[in-house]
Amino acid sequence: MNRKPNIAIVGATGMVGTTFLKVLEERNFPYNTVYMFAAPDEDGEILTFDGREYRVEGISDHSFDDKEIDIALFSAGGGPSAHFAPIAAAHGILVVDNSSQWRMDPEIPLVVPEVNPQTAFEAFDKKMIIANPNCSTIQAMVALKPLQDAYGLKRIVYSTYQAVSGSGVKGTRELEEGLKGNDLCAAYPHPIAGNCLPHIDVFEENGYTKEEMKMINETHKILGDDSIAVTATTVRVPVFNSHSETINVELKRPFELEDVRKLFANSPGLILKDDPAHDVYPLARDASGTNEVYVGRVRRDFSVENGLNIWCVADNIRKGAATNTIQIAELMLDRVTA
Repeated sequence: MNRKPNIAIVGATGMVGTTFLKVLEERNFPYNTVYMFAAPDEDGEILTFDGREYRVEGISDHSFDDKEIDIALFSAGGGPSAHFAPIAAAHGILVVDNSSQWRMDPEIPLVVPEVNPQTAFEAFDKKMIIANPNCSTIQAMVALKPLQDAYGLKRIVYSTYQAVSGSGVKGTRELEEGLKGNDLCAAYPHPIAGNCLPHIDVFEENGYTKEEMKMINETHKILGDDSIAVTATTVRVPVFNSHSETINVELKRPFELEDVRKLFANSPGLILKDDPAHDVYPLARDASGTNEVYVGRVRRDFSVENGLNIWCVADNIRKGAATNTIQIAELMLDRVTA
């Protein structure tokens, strides 16, 4: 890195945006200047970062005109990203975007740093935009990449148990109120308290939800293998934070369970918690506030040849969004400051 970069946070006042700021501080991300952007009606709000107060600027088509910004971290939703990310990129700013807007664009890298870091550099040759994957996909990729490299992947079956923080402030408030006996149905079509809703995002014509199709399509793109058979069922559960997943995998080659456990224990970004005899396995409450992906309940699926079951948990706001985005920015520091 030749110099410290100037960075921008777009969507700075939101749940992921404020977590960007926490993670940047915790990781001692190098910077020279920080700019905070949010919706126009939030212009003038004050945010504290690294011991200093910053005035939030309502974003506009001209927000990037007079600023020397190297990296912009976006978490402002698909619509604002579709409009403002290309404007930023046209100013020579590298955009790392947390929305779903760019994930399946064939010219946009979709990156999990522990899995496919080399693809991030393609952004400089194409649109200057890097996409952050869906939160539930990210944690699965960190767990599956070591298996792909060691044994090959034939089929994946995802079942997710996703926290209400994945729906932002509205989802969290809806669970809080529901636990008090006040059932709201603004974030979800049914009360979330006391319920499991097999319905995340909209239903598509094939009967899958958009969230389920995100996991399927993003798995193929990130792992670089469309031949892997993938299916998913995604469920919203009355948990405040951290997504949990069962991942059933059919591997291409035989394996020994102890070798798989060793593989997980030595893979970047993964923490193995797998001692069921002593009730040790990943829990949402333990993962909350951390940046790693946790795996446990590692066992054979006896119903198919080379079958494996794992339980996978991660903080969806951190590793599933803010931390992964900042890890991507860290990968690119030498490029943007050259």
